[in-house]
Amino acid sequence: MKRVLTIAGSDSGGGAGIEADIKTISALGAYACTTITAVTAQNTLGVKGVHVMPAAFVRLSIETVLADIGADAIKLGMLAEQAIIRAVAAALPGDVPVVLDPVMVATSGAVLLPDDAIAALREDLLPRATVITPNLPETAKLTGLPVESADERIAAGRALLAMGARAALVKGGHSEGEILTDYLVTPEGVEAISLPRLHSRNTHGTGCTMASAIATGLAQGMPLADAARRARHYLQAAIAAAPGFGAGHGPVNHLVRVD
Repeated sequence: MKRVLTIAGSDSGGGAGIEADIKTISALGAYACTTITAVTAQNTLGVKGVHVMPAAFVRLSIETVLADIGADAIKLGMLAEQAIIRAVAAALPGDVPVVLDPVMVATSGAVLLPDDAIAALREDLLPRATVITPNLPETAKLTGLPVESADERIAAGRALLAMGARAALVKGGHSEGEILTDYLVTPEGVEAISLPRLHSRNTHGTGCTMASAIATGLAQGMPLADAARRARHYLQAAIAAAPGFGAGHGPVNHLVRVD
């Protein structure tokens, strides 16, 4: 059994963050370890409060897990502030694949990281990323480039590579149309992963789920393209099988089975 360490915030509603990560990693057959960067009071209707963990404790948590249990891949999610980003970067081992989900821009368009934290993410974490998995608003925020067309999204993915990431998965969930396409951009080329849009309000935590699924695939020795494809099909099935909890943006069904 392979080990995946997820470093992210906790979602009290269970649909995103650490809770989504643990379910995803477990559903895909790996062992989940955690470092919690923040705890939240939230449900499907929104976030009511956030309590950020001390950066030194975050680093201690990472180092403690790695010293004993170890990790075959690491997933980075909500990191909250500059001090935590710096602490995480200092604690990351150099020989483990890292999936960076840059939790920067909410679905509503609200910016979730202050400017100094975004700068630290660019400087300290992008060069450590085996793959970065931004949505379209996050891609635009990180690169300063337009992301309206397919060519623009691919160009922005290449810009993320130029900034230090070894690969970029520019996700298309915020785009229009009945077919949604993610672009996996690597030094070797571009692969498009296209699936039909599912008209569902149950899409809370999809970014966390996708990144954790990719990290699990990498931990299990899958090539990045295969891990990304499996993750996308797993997420599609999880949205389709969502339990329908809550009055707002509900969780997906992380326990869905995929071949």
